[in-house]
Amino acid sequence: MSPKTSRSGSGGGRTGVRSGGRTGVRDLMTPGRVAVVALAVLALIFIFENTRTTEIRLLIPEVTMPLWMALLGTAVIGALCGAYFMKRRG
Repeated sequence: MSPKTSRSGSGGGRTGVRSGGRTGVRDLMTPGRVAVVALAVLALIFIFENTRTTEIRLLIPEVTMPLWMALLGTAVIGALCGAYFMKRRG
């Protein structure tokens, strides 16, 4: 038998799971996730600080709505587009 076939199965090395099958705080708090959460919090603060009513032109009609609704809608559309393209890439 070659060394490759003798190591296959349940006797192999680590597979990236910590002992006991539990994920640690380090697995949950990666720098990328911390950055995304920080940006999301800053975006929400920005959105809800801008509460005045504004006029927005949606192609033809002119709509009057709170600015926070327009900002939140734009953020949601951007997040959906980003998620769609990341899913297609992977």
